[in-house]
Amino acid sequence: MFIAGDLCALAFSTCFALSLLRIFEETARRGFFDQKLNRKLVHITIGLAFMLCWPLFSSGNQGAVVAAIVPGVNVVKVLLIGLGIMKDEATVKSMTRFGDHRELIKGPLYYGSTITLASIIYWRTSPTGIAAICNLCAGDGFADIVGRRFGKRKLPYNRDKSFAGFVAMTMAGFIASLGFMYYFSVFGFVERSLQMVVGFFVVSLVSALVESHPISTKFDDNLTVPLASVLLGTLVF
Repeated sequence: MFIAGDLCALAFSTCFALSLLRIFEETARRGFFDQKLNRKLVHITIGLAFMLCWPLFSSGNQGAVVAAIVPGVNVVKVLLIGLGIMKDEATVKSMTRFGDHRELIKGPLYYGSTITLASIIYWRTSPTGIAAICNLCAGDGFADIVGRRFGKRKLPYNRDKSFAGFVAMTMAGFIASLGFMYYFSVFGFVERSLQMVVGFFVVSLVSALVESHPISTKFDDNLTVPLASVLLGTLVF
C-alpha cells in the first residue's frame, strides 16, 4: 500500500521537477532572461519545489529514500554531462555561469547532492534539513540577484560581495525556512515554536556570513552554505 503511494508521489514529483527544468531550459535557449539570472531562478525554484512535494510521500525511511530518487537522478545526469559522457546543451546553458559543461561537476553537483542527502537524512521532521535547503536555494539565489542589482556598497572583508546581497540572503533564507515550518506543521511534521523561529534566523544569518566570506568563492558556496547550515542547525535545533 505504502509503496504504491510512494511510487505515485515519485511519478508526480519527477514530472513536476522535469517540467520546471524544461521551462528554464527553454527560457535559457530563447534568451528570455540573462544567463546568470536564468541560472539563479533554477537555483531558487527547483529545490524548494521538490520540498513542497515531501508530504506526498510516506513517513519513515522508505518515503525518504523514494523521494531522494528525484534529485538523485538529476545528480547522476549532471555528473555525466559534466564529465562529458552525455551531451545536453540546454542543461549546460541553464545551470552554468560560462556555458562550460565542466562547471556542472562543482556547484550544480553540490546543489543536487545537498538536496538528495537532506531528503534521506533530515526527512521532513528536521528543522536542520529545512534550513539547509532554504538557505541554499532561496538564500544564496536571492543574494546573487539582489547583490548584482543593488550591491553598490561592498563588504569590508570581501569586495566581491555587498551589503544588499548579504541582507537579501539572510532574509530570503529565513523567510523561506519560516514558510516551510508553517507548511510542514500543517501536516504534523514539525511543531511551530519561537525557539525554531529564532534558530532559523541564526542559521540564515551565519549562512549569509559564510557565503559572503572569500572561502566560499574558493570552495563554492553551494558546498559551504549547506555545510554551515547543517553544522549550526545541529547546535541550535
